[in-house]
Amino acid sequence: MAGHSKWANIQHRKGRQDAKRAKFFTKAAKDIILAAKAGGGNPEDNSTLRLAIQKAKEVNLPKDKIENAIKKGTGELAGGDIMEILYEGYGPGGVAMMVEVATDNKNRIVAEIRHAFTKHGGNMAEAGAVSYMFNKKGVIVFDKEKYTEDDLMEVGLEAGAEDIIDDGDTFTVQTEPGDFMAVQQAFVDASMEYQSAEVDQVPENLVPVDVSNGKKVMTLFEALEDNDDTQKVYLNADFPDELFDEE
Repeated sequence: MAGHSKWANIQHRKGRQDAKRAKFFTKAAKDIILAAKAGGGNPEDNSTLRLAIQKAKEVNLPKDKIENAIKKGTGELAGGDIMEILYEGYGPGGVAMMVEVATDNKNRIVAEIRHAFTKHGGNMAEAGAVSYMFNKKGVIVFDKEKYTEDDLMEVGLEAGAEDIIDDGDTFTVQTEPGDFMAVQQAFVDASMEYQSAEVDQVPENLVPVDVSNGKKVMTLFEALEDNDDTQKVYLNADFPDELFDEE
């Protein structure tokens, strides 16, 4: 678990949130379209849509674009003809990887994802080959310098948190997906600031990689993540601290 949270925190520190705003807008809008398509356009009755709207607001997606994305998902506007696909594979060093995409062109995206894996020392795998190694969980990361484990337990466990994990310089509060928003809201109500809050695919076990393979895995990760149709990339690498000391 620690490696997963460390990687999430590393992304946060590396400032990936400072990437092109348009890419984040596109991802946020697609999440809303897919959520509305699957569960309807009323966020009160559709928790997945409610979370997608929340994430869209965090990246400052304009209100009209949020409303249009909902309408595309429900069929009121054209442009909602996209599908969600999960691709699985292995990166350098035997690291398991999953790529969630939202696309209107399955043939194009599968070719692009396969090319990225092949170019950067990995290979695609059959459906189910690595997904069993991950569990969907709510993941909320806090800075250890701001809060103690007791602080987080007092608020989180009462709200429905499943576990609190010590990740070195951070604590990770873990929840079942259905409890994520309630637990997150409990921390907001308690004025406790988190570093990141996501519903993620958390690896059951981690694969240690050395600095050399770690660099290769990160290059593959970034190539997959930079694809316009990619929503999220998950992996089970346990990166060595030395890899980031070099940066």
